[in-house]
Amino acid sequence: MSFITRRKPLGASQMSEGGDALRRTLSWPHLVALGVGAIVGTGILTLTGVGAGLAGPGVILSFMLAGAVCACAALAYAEMATMMPAAGSAYTYSYTVLGEFLAWIVGWSLILEYTVVCSAVAVGWSAYAVGFLQNQAGLELPQALIAGPHAGGLVNLPAVFIALAVAGLLLAGTRESANVNFALVVLKLLALAVFIVVAGMAFNGQNFHPFMPNGFLPTTNADGTRVGVAAAAAIIFFAFYGFDAISTAAEEAKNPGRDLTIGIVGSMLACTVIYMLVAGAALGAMPAAELAKSEEPLALVLRTLGQPLAAGMMAVVAFLALPTVIMAFMFGQSRIFFAMSRDGLLPRGLAKVSSRGVPVFVTIFTGVVAAVIAGAFPLGEIAALANAGTLVAFIATAACMMILRRREPNAPRPFRTPLWPLVGVLAIVGCVWLFTSLPLSTMRNFLIWNAAGVVVYLVYARTRSRLALQG
Repeated sequence: MSFITRRKPLGASQMSEGGDALRRTLSWPHLVALGVGAIVGTGILTLTGVGAGLAGPGVILSFMLAGAVCACAALAYAEMATMMPAAGSAYTYSYTVLGEFLAWIVGWSLILEYTVVCSAVAVGWSAYAVGFLQNQAGLELPQALIAGPHAGGLVNLPAVFIALAVAGLLLAGTRESANVNFALVVLKLLALAVFIVVAGMAFNGQNFHPFMPNGFLPTTNADGTRVGVAAAAAIIFFAFYGFDAISTAAEEAKNPGRDLTIGIVGSMLACTVIYMLVAGAALGAMPAAELAKSEEPLALVLRTLGQPLAAGMMAVVAFLALPTVIMAFMFGQSRIFFAMSRDGLLPRGLAKVSSRGVPVFVTIFTGVVAAVIAGAFPLGEIAALANAGTLVAFIATAACMMILRRREPNAPRPFRTPLWPLVGVLAIVGCVWLFTSLPLSTMRNFLIWNAAGVVVYLVYARTRSRLALQG
């Protein structure tokens, strides 16, 4: 049973014997853009409506709850990422602190998270792309090709297309894709600023009554849907995370101690402010019940306010900038695969890096799997499943931070989490609470996924890891 407790030494090299390594080509502006690009996306552009349907105007509290939990987790991530600036994120931290078996569980959960996030955002992008083509270009697309089987179609072809297109861009190289991401993030933030100004001018306080029509704690409707502020927070949580994708780029940061701290903490603070402003403006301009009916709620608000030009701009920006979210998470997914294969827990051939510093096979594989899921499943189910994997990673990172504070109190820490006992406990308790607020079907599917992961570990990874081979 030694596989349960065997751990990497703190500070051990993450390089494989073959010298597989990622190039240090990213500075803090690239990392902030990676974080903002990942965080500001489908969550605020599409899940605002989903959350409003579950919590009514109280969805603002849902944003606050999810943001508070993510802020605690972000501080823990900043400390761990600067202590261990290597690819792998929570998986790498867990391998050093918690042991190989729990690291596998975390890595297996991250594989689910990142792949499913890519699919969810691709579905959100498809809704805006189709809305733009229909409302601005007057082009009607057949229902069979713009919706999966759940919505009476055959395949969500736009979602499939964008997942594969982003994978192709990532294959061009890390710095090249980061520069494209930076430009698109700036464009996205400008569009949201315009929305806040236009929608804010039509603010109506009556839209906030009743504030919590479904209550605060999760309750289950007759159709099995969990509603309430807490239930909405468990789904809207999807809108806040993304900063963990920055930690997967730790091995590619030029100055990890500085760049990772600014990237993780800076992007989280910026996005919290942006979300509060956008959500308040949207709910002030339109009743929550109306927002809940649309998969492109911000564009709907602008069209309803008689601002077709601004609505068209929002659709165009979503069309161009939502892929930055897919890019960030697909980037992170490939680095998780890379780290696990370099450690021998997955086939080592997956760790092969191209001349451009890109893990080619896992990037292609992630793109294909994300495209298949996006083409067949609805946004709400995909987002909820992605949240489950993320919550496990957040819990593991906070636990690793707290354990290392006790086990290695004098280890170098370029960034130190303030009030670490309180922040760590709040992150763990908050994540456990959000997990229990997820739909029961999501929790069941997540457990099935991890049960399959345990089988894969015992049959394959347990005896092939580098630590196992080293005796």
